[in-house]
Amino acid sequence: MTTRPPSRGGAGRKGSGAGASKRPGRGPGPAGKSPFGAKSPFGAKRPFRNAKDPERERTGPRTSALDAAQRAASMRGEADKRAPWRPGDAPDAEAEHRDQQDLPSRIRSPRPETPEDAPRRARAPRPEATAPVEGPTRREQRAAASATLASGVQTLVVEEDEAEMRIDRFLTTRFPQLPFTRVQSIVRKGELRVDGKRAKPNDRLLPGMSVRVPPLKLDAVGERPRSAQRDATDADFIRSLILYEDAEMMVLNKPFGLAVQGGSGTVRHVDGLLESLAGPDGQKPRLVHRLDKDTAGCLIVAKTRLAAATLAKSFRSRSARKVYWALTAGVPRVPQGRISTYLAKEEPTDADARMRVAQHGDDGAAHALTYYAMVDNAAQKLSWLSLKPVTGRTHQLRAHAAHIGHPIVGDPKYFSIENWELPGGIQNRLHLLARRIVIPHPRTGKPVDVTAPLPPHMAQSWNLLGFDASRYDPIVEAPEA
Repeated sequence: MTTRPPSRGGAGRKGSGAGASKRPGRGPGPAGKSPFGAKSPFGAKRPFRNAKDPERERTGPRTSALDAAQRAASMRGEADKRAPWRPGDAPDAEAEHRDQQDLPSRIRSPRPETPEDAPRRARAPRPEATAPVEGPTRREQRAAASATLASGVQTLVVEEDEAEMRIDRFLTTRFPQLPFTRVQSIVRKGELRVDGKRAKPNDRLLPGMSVRVPPLKLDAVGERPRSAQRDATDADFIRSLILYEDAEMMVLNKPFGLAVQGGSGTVRHVDGLLESLAGPDGQKPRLVHRLDKDTAGCLIVAKTRLAAATLAKSFRSRSARKVYWALTAGVPRVPQGRISTYLAKEEPTDADARMRVAQHGDDGAAHALTYYAMVDNAAQKLSWLSLKPVTGRTHQLRAHAAHIGHPIVGDPKYFSIENWELPGGIQNRLHLLARRIVIPHPRTGKPVDVTAPLPPHMAQSWNLLGFDASRYDPIVEAPEA
């Protein structure tokens, strides 16, 4: 006569449910003996003891993770070569001995090898001990991701140092050869999903999020030949623009007419020039914010991804303070004031479209706030305005200056005063300068205060109009919100 082996219990076994106590030898133990309390998490009382086999009381499972790992290593013939943990996870000898003493006697050692194990071990080749392989560089990772992207759908996982990045910037960082306009189109059409949901280009990512990228047809891009002479020239040019630099960041004096990022028909830009400063692993300095092509002045660049995320967060939280100088037509009746409007693009699909003053609730409308102060004027015809933007909308200062009836001199988009002639000796170029920026340092948190000089065309106008660039700027007294 055969006897039924004793059950180990568990919610998945027959007779282990609520009605198991009606069967002999299956009743629950004394109150309070269950490891989950009086009731298991699944709603049924669990037997802690087995009345049929008292010797098995409180002995735990018949096997353990340690036993399984050691047995598998023994079967492969490598029990003495490799520990059942990853490198760095193995306990010390004293802790291992203590754990072995705590285990029941039948599971302290791996199962002895049997004659049946010999053929199995002979068929399994023993892996040769190899040195650890270094991971791919950042440039190789980007190339591999680009190849995968071109072949089909890909799911990317946001890393820790990519936290708080915009979706469009995340994609351009992972896939440098993908045009920025194409990135915006992908997001706008809903082809890109974040954790299964549609997203906007300016949405921020968090570590661990999954970004689903659709299949794209990209031109085969080989390894772009780089000229050492050209890299040296570009690097020297970028270094000549540095106003401030340390291990985490630098502030450039962006000249008039140099674009910050590439676009249709734009070949030379700051983002491309920064390639010449890339390190051996392909890491290059990163843009933190943007200026219009014809706006000169302070441009912040981060040297590490962590610094880029921290500095970008300072801009979003409005911890950064910015001061702009502009030469405008006419003289405002109120020398110091506040401009608060809603701005929206006239052409939503155009990244560089003209901004219009909109109403609250209009499609794409965003609030924009600017403080201004007149520093000086010339014969009641031209004004030197100092501007402090609280928000950072596209073309905000140019649109606000035009909104109050004093557009910036040389602005091709917003200057629309009829029968207005450019004074002699003043160049028809945008007279807008990102004069000063104060931002917390990404590592120390202490303020970094940088001031940019007047670009050549604005310096010429200041000299002709008799403006003193060292004059006190009343905008520093304007509110910060």
